[in-house]
Amino acid sequence: MIVQPTVSDYKRLIHIWEASVRATHDFLAEQDLQFYKPLILNEYFYNVQLLCHKDNSLKITGFMGIAEDKLEMLFIDADERGRGIGKKLLTYAIQQLQVKQVDVNEQNAQAVEFYKHMGFCVVKRSELDGAGKPYPILTMVLRYSG
Repeated sequence: MIVQPTVSDYKRLIHIWEASVRATHDFLAEQDLQFYKPLILNEYFYNVQLLCHKDNSLKITGFMGIAEDKLEMLFIDADERGRGIGKKLLTYAIQQLQVKQVDVNEQNAQAVEFYKHMGFCVVKRSELDGAGKPYPILTMVLRYSG
């Protein structure tokens, strides 16, 4: 099920974020991971509409953050990857919240391919990420909305 998390869930969300990033963002240095972690926990979570996926036992297995029509973050528990949770969350975001765009690290090839598979295409490339670090970002937009 997809529900809005409470602030008390943020500890679980940041755990999912860190495990997911460690599993998929092998290009990030440890100091970069430690730089982003408090930003996400203390700032980014409060600047987006957060939604999480809970399994049948009500354990949070993934989450996303949305601002206007843009998916700002989508992270799945590293132990739950490949089980369709990301697809469920993104489909919900597209169909229920009119998400039409996403920025993704170019070096995260699995994510780039996932978004392409889900109907997004690259429209822009930036050399630096939003924090000014040298991790190229691809802006992707939904080709169609079904």
